[in-house]
Amino acid sequence: MIIQSQSTSLRPLTTAHLATTMTLMGLTAAELRQKIEAELASNPALELVEERHCPTCRRPLANSGPCPVCSRPLDLTANDPIVFVSPREDFFTSKGSSPVEDYSGDEYTADVEDLATYVLRQIAPELNPEDRPVAAHILTSLDEDGLLRLPLVEIARYHHVLISRVQAVLALIQRADPVGVGSPSPQEALLVQLDVLSETGSIPALAAQAVQQGMDFLSRHQYLELGRLLGVTTAQARLIAQFISENLNPYPARAHWGNIRQVAGRAPDVYHNPDVIISLLNDDPEAALVVEVISPLAGKLRINPLFRQALTQAPEDKSEQWQSDLEHASLLIKCLQQRNHTIVRLMQRLSSIQRSFILHGDAYLAPVTRASLAVELQVHESTISRAVSGKAVQLPSGRIVPLSRLFDRSLHIRTELRQIVSQESRPLTDTQIASLLKKKGYPVARRTVAKYRAMEGILPAHLRHQARQFA
Repeated sequence: MIIQSQSTSLRPLTTAHLATTMTLMGLTAAELRQKIEAELASNPALELVEERHCPTCRRPLANSGPCPVCSRPLDLTANDPIVFVSPREDFFTSKGSSPVEDYSGDEYTADVEDLATYVLRQIAPELNPEDRPVAAHILTSLDEDGLLRLPLVEIARYHHVLISRVQAVLALIQRADPVGVGSPSPQEALLVQLDVLSETGSIPALAAQAVQQGMDFLSRHQYLELGRLLGVTTAQARLIAQFISENLNPYPARAHWGNIRQVAGRAPDVYHNPDVIISLLNDDPEAALVVEVISPLAGKLRINPLFRQALTQAPEDKSEQWQSDLEHASLLIKCLQQRNHTIVRLMQRLSSIQRSFILHGDAYLAPVTRASLAVELQVHESTISRAVSGKAVQLPSGRIVPLSRLFDRSLHIRTELRQIVSQESRPLTDTQIASLLKKKGYPVARRTVAKYRAMEGILPAHLRHQARQFA
């Protein structure tokens, strides 16, 4: 009976610790700073000591610079990355530079805003606060095309909610921009887009049927067969296919990142400070990588000792509230430490795997997935997703990219594809490009080449040929 009682009393605390840690894990450094400032303003049990301490080892620090202990390699002959947490202002003064306000935006340009953040910001006003973890889980599980391959029942089981709640959140996501994002298949994405278009304008009467039953004919431009399926003439079938081609996108994320029809109008770059900065030890290209994880705290967060003393003499009507404030402050401090520890472990492994990409560029990206890294670090895949979501990393070159870029399994292949197209003497077909990629060690199908070509905004061979003729 005693064991059962202890287990029951510990469960709420454990659940609160996990929930708070996961919430903090998904925040960027700037968002975390706002969160902590809000807690300091509302919780009298929490105190920020205005003395510089290392967030990892808690040693007192000088007025500037990283921790001399945590930022020092354990073995000078080893090439293992040095990963540690440092106060925010150090990231813009550690190399003798001026404060962050003195930097031009061009030096800290991120690529495109993270798609998950972009969508979540749109649906936030309509989203029940209790469903935010579900929405975050869905959005951080999207593949590079903006599709959700994860079964909804698995998400419902993970969050201990009814599958109907997950479906409701997904329906909200699917109607955000880009419309259809989060759909389980390209076909479902097209149907959602048709439904949204029908609310504001007219669509061909048989467009939905063409998507549901004639996807093979649509993809192969077999208008005669499509017309027979729909019971219309070939000319009418061609018009339906043209409407679908010009107004719908089976891969919603491409509408956000840019595709054949939208390369020139790509979303503007986002300017912000990185959450992680990677540099080279002593600027030596053969030396270890130095990975600094931003902590928004310059001081030391702790329980206010005066509040702890006052708690023993708390009025009866305030005792419960004060005790709650104390527990909440203690929980926040522990969860912050857990967040830092997890991100440091993640960057330790990730920067080791992607060293070549970090130093030499896109063509050297090593294929790695969140799932494989979760197994290696012995954490849940959603933990990795939250640690990556919305965050940016500055490379030694000064370029800032989304942290999710380090998980882009096709980037090195797409880089090679761009190189092949840039050097072609005559436009190559997708089949020919697939053959060349295979010789270079990238065995991909012709259909995959077409997909990657579209993602890079490269026209098909016959259109590239026409473009050269008119150039």
